Amino acid sequence: MSDRRTDAFLEMMAAERGAAPNTVRAYERDLDDLSDFLRRRRIELDEAGTGDLRDYLTAMRRKGMSTRTAARRLSAIRQFFRFLCAEGERGDDPTATIEAPRAGRPLPKILTERDIEALLAAARSGKGAGGLKRAALIELLYATGLRVGELVSLPSRVLRNDAPFIVVRGKGGRERLVPVGEEAARAVRAWLAARDRPSPWLFPSRGASGHLTRQAVGKMLKQLAIDAGLDPGRVSPHVLRHAFASHLLAHGADLRSVQTMLGHADISTTQIYTHVLEERLKAAVLTHHPLA
Repeated sequence: MSDRRTDAFLEMMAAERGAAPNTVRAYERDLDDLSDFLRRRRIELDEAGTGDLRDYLTAMRRKGMSTRTAARRLSAIRQFFRFLCAEGERGDDPTATIEAPRAGRPLPKILTERDIEALLAAARSGKGAGGLKRAALIELLYATGLRVGELVSLPSRVLRNDAPFIVVRGKGGRERLVPVGEEAARAVRAWLAARDRPSPWLFPSRGASGHLTRQAVGKMLKQLAIDAGLDPGRVSPHVLRHAFASHLLAHGADLRSVQTMLGHADISTTQIYTHVLEERLKAAVLTHHPLA
């Protein structure tokens, strides 16, 4: 394994492409695993050929690797060899003719609008500053569709001069504007007014980061689900993000607008929600077509 080239690749992913630390570590693990496989064949990582990489992916599938994991691992490998080519370390890309494994994409878990109403009611029934904090958190999650990492890193002054939107810093450091409804804005202001100490973060914590962790938000939502009489296994920050997108589309929003609000770089990521559009179109035909 060429440590120098691998380290340079990982540094590039972090510095130039803004890859999150967890993503960089995942790439490192993937390349280490491939390197171990190649070493048994007395082949250096940066010298691998197309056949070697195909053999590796085949071996992983035989060990029971899921299609999704294999596709992710190939993506890391592909980016590594493209980096070598761009740096002039290799004259060919051995991954160029390797196709990513295909699998049907599972539909996201969805909460109904009634489920969301039950969660909101449970959150609003809370007492004191803790209750206001839970209410602000879930109102904001559902109103904006933020990723949980984006939510916990929101600054205290996220609502600027009563503007009907917030500025969110998403993946790769990209900023986007996300509209915020008055209900969610009111819940956030109530929470800010009730806090017992100042903080630069909207949802502060005494931990090392200074703000709530993703795990803490997840636990909070599980308890809210129990309070609302819902299965806690169905409720998570990402499920609320799915609910935001699905309910918007069900009520007439277009896919491009939802893509922008979710912060998806590619429309193909947002197209997982097209089942909602299909149901809406079917309902429209059944309701309005003269021969339906």
